[in-house]
Amino acid sequence: MAESSDSTLLDKESVSTTANNKREAHSDSSDSVTKKLRSSDTHEEPKAEITVPKNGSELYFEIEADAAEDKGSRQTMEDASVVLPDADLEFPGKLRCAHFAIYDGHGGRLAAEYARKHLHANVLSAGLPRELLDVKAAKKAILEGFRRTDESLLQESTKGGWQDGAAAVCVWVLGSKVFVANIGDAKAILARSSPTDGSNNTTDGSTPIKAIVLTREHKAIYPQERARIQKAGGSVSSNGRLQARLEVSRAFGDRQFKKVGVIATPDVHSFDLTERDHFVILGCDGLWGVSLFFPYCIILIVMHTTTMLGVPIPGILLFPYDCRFLGQVMLLILFRSY
Repeated sequence: MAESSDSTLLDKESVSTTANNKREAHSDSSDSVTKKLRSSDTHEEPKAEITVPKNGSELYFEIEADAAEDKGSRQTMEDASVVLPDADLEFPGKLRCAHFAIYDGHGGRLAAEYARKHLHANVLSAGLPRELLDVKAAKKAILEGFRRTDESLLQESTKGGWQDGAAAVCVWVLGSKVFVANIGDAKAILARSSPTDGSNNTTDGSTPIKAIVLTREHKAIYPQERARIQKAGGSVSSNGRLQARLEVSRAFGDRQFKKVGVIATPDVHSFDLTERDHFVILGCDGLWGVSLFFPYCIILIVMHTTTMLGVPIPGILLFPYDCRFLGQVMLLILFRSY
């Protein structure tokens, strides 16, 4: 996918809320369940600072992120997440690098865990820019990192005799540029304020927040994906599943479906981080699949949680009750400018 700007992101909707509105305290009730955020697997604090040029001066951003999970009615949790606010690893450089990801496993957890451990390192070794920002080179490295990860995962799954698969949604922040890559049905949504020229203000003078969908789902039922699957020799059943079994058409692993159309090639696009960007939410399909308007409910919940006291409330996210039975992971990446 070509580099995206505000006018070319995949979907936009206004949410009637604002970061500076007064809100009533949100108590725990039968409609929601409070989940403590799970700390990163590293010993790093989930926080980083980046510098963004603004009108000849510098705009500073602090990035905070963490993830929460609930396996719902599943016997096991098959999903995994990555929170790396400082993601240089063995490839340090002048360009600030942060990385966040969710892997939505199916058929087991092994594919999700493998991708969690190896994808970022593969993207770095494939040439992710570390000194000067090069958008084309960054996208090329991300594509190659996905390819290498899936190739080695398939080798491991063949040796081990397992057939797990995993959808993925990943974010890399390089300096002031945000890169989003996804395969399958995990999603990313950006909360962005409308322009501050006053033209889009609400009746109380506040600025509405847009929920912008940053990803495109890859499912066998969609015409473009169906055509590719059929060309590869696969079939899509009347219920929209590949070989009458698999709903997603792109995923890590799923070696038994690789010869009939399943690929691990992601959509990759980028946008510039601005002071109008509040946070990005990454979520598994179980988080978004409750209703058409659910992404906007999530935006409202997070805006409420992070602004009740005027500052982010650490360690707490709210999962709406209706999606608990599906099982899900939600990862929140919060941008604060100063």
